[in-house]
Amino acid sequence: MVIGIATGGGVGYMPFAPGTFGSLLGVVLYVGLAALPLMVYGVVVAALALVGVWISTEAEQLLGQKDASVIVIDEVVGILIALWGISLGHEVSIALGFGLFRLFDIIKPWPALEQLPRGWGVMMDDVFAGVLALAVLHAWFWLALIR
Repeated sequence: MVIGIATGGGVGYMPFAPGTFGSLLGVVLYVGLAALPLMVYGVVVAALALVGVWISTEAEQLLGQKDASVIVIDEVVGILIALWGISLGHEVSIALGFGLFRLFDIIKPWPALEQLPRGWGVMMDDVFAGVLALAVLHAWFWLALIR
C-alpha cells in the first residue's frame, strides 16, 4: 500500500520521466479538486503533503534508496500547489503552471530543501517548486490585469 501511494498507483514506474508523469497524475487529481473552495482545496493539499512526508519516509526505507525516482507523490502535491486558484476553464494557465512547476522541480532553485531528512526532503523541494510556480503564475496574472 505504501509503495502504491508513493508511486502514484505505479505511475512512478514509467520507464522515462516519472516525475513528469507524476505531475500529470496531479493534474488529473486537480481536475477533481478544482471545484472546492480555495480554503478547502488548501487544507486537502496540506493534508496530502503531510501524508506524503510519512509515505515518502516509509517508501525510502522499503526501496532502500533516498528520494527514489519512482516516488512521485511529491510531484502530485507540488503541481496541486502550483495550480491553486486556477479555474478549470483556463487550459493555458494550467499548462503554464505545469511547465513552471516542472522547470522549478528540475532546476531546484535555492533553497531546494532536498537535504532535509527522510520524507521531508522528498516532499519539501517539490512543495517549494510548487510555491514558486504558483507565485510566478499569479504574478503573471496580476501583471496582465494592470495593463
